[in-house]
Amino acid sequence: MSQKVIVAGTGKSGIAAARLLLDMGGEVVLYDSNAALDKGEIRGKFGQKEKIEVVLGVLKRTDLLGVELCVISPGIPLDAPFVSVLADMKIPIWSEIQLAYQCAKGKLIAITGTNGKTTTTALTGEIMKSFYKDVHVVGNIGVPYTEEALATEDDSVTVAEVSSFQLETIMDFRPNVSAILNITPDHLNRHKTMECYIAVKESITMNQKKEDTCVLNYDDPVLREFGKRKDLEPQVIFFSSRETLEEGYYLDGDHIVRAHGGKKEKLLDVHEMQILGRHNYENAMAAIAMSAAAGVPMKNILEAVKQFKAVEHRIEFVLERAGVKYYNDSKGTNPDAAIQAVKAMPGPILLIAGGYDKGSTYDEWIESFDGKVKHLVLIGQTREKISQCAREHGFKDIMYAEDMAEAVHVCASYADRGDCVLLSPACASWGMFKDYEERGRIFKECVRGL
Repeated sequence: MSQKVIVAGTGKSGIAAARLLLDMGGEVVLYDSNAALDKGEIRGKFGQKEKIEVVLGVLKRTDLLGVELCVISPGIPLDAPFVSVLADMKIPIWSEIQLAYQCAKGKLIAITGTNGKTTTTALTGEIMKSFYKDVHVVGNIGVPYTEEALATEDDSVTVAEVSSFQLETIMDFRPNVSAILNITPDHLNRHKTMECYIAVKESITMNQKKEDTCVLNYDDPVLREFGKRKDLEPQVIFFSSRETLEEGYYLDGDHIVRAHGGKKEKLLDVHEMQILGRHNYENAMAAIAMSAAAGVPMKNILEAVKQFKAVEHRIEFVLERAGVKYYNDSKGTNPDAAIQAVKAMPGPILLIAGGYDKGSTYDEWIESFDGKVKHLVLIGQTREKISQCAREHGFKDIMYAEDMAEAVHVCASYADRGDCVLLSPACASWGMFKDYEERGRIFKECVRGL
């Protein structure tokens, strides 16, 4: 790829995309609309002889002379002002995962959905490692796909967590196995309508062929209908935690069952797993279905599922103090994810929530408290909005905290033996924290410092 490319965004994925392009012999213009950034610091992340130019602030047409392609970081919306400049000059836009796909080799498993992506990706990665020698786990899980693409070989397996933001600008991105875990309202401040958000999620399958596989959640009405569409090319495998399926994977009491070719086989008792809650049983079924489709023997799959522990920041047990258990669910960045965390708790809950407003509504989440939540401690931009919604639903045990340390201390002082203190914000972290990981780390530090 010896062409000149503009990479938009100087965060983790932008830097990784720029490095990949340089490694491929390309020339890079690295652009960020934030004029306050330090050009020298950004330039210092690359070798002195590498063909890279850094542009900050307003993007001008002269900055694009000779540029043939734009690779856009997932955090940048397609209605950003500089995108119209690219459109005027007819410069195509690729997502970072599209660039990585062009450069990578081997088998690709790609996972999307509103919730459960990180756990399912991590679990699927562990299953793959139990059978394949060269496995790369990439995407929103922490390592940009572009960072690993050139390290893949023909016998490699890449497991990618893919967001709706990344899917907006794919071209021929084609996973051998894809999964859409669920679709509930999220990121509507960016996608504008639920219809657009659904279409973007479903586009993970748009280049798949008959020899490929797509795993879908039968309990999600949108995905159930999508899976029955005649124009959907890949083989569809459903999973369900609520229905008995004639074909696919489903939950029967405490057992995960595989139904195939008229036969039903009990695979696993959920109590043999080390992850909590119905949503995690769904994540496990999706991972099992994808792994079987990718050629991993069932014996390897089940052993890896039994050994798998919860990922950091997703209903992660922190510690027990004075008979009170503390859980970090900072990855619960929308109401639906936060509902799953409430359902998974083993005892009464003191809940820390609130953060950046993504345009979500909180009614179903408040309704899910169902007598389990004793106190709601709110932080961040959305605390008034959530408080008002909670009061409309008759929930009045609400307190405000100015920061995480105060929220944790309030919960600790009100908690009784047998209670759970749960950070599950139902909101993004921006404004108070750099990201959900920083929020989760600070929560854990506060808990350990009690």
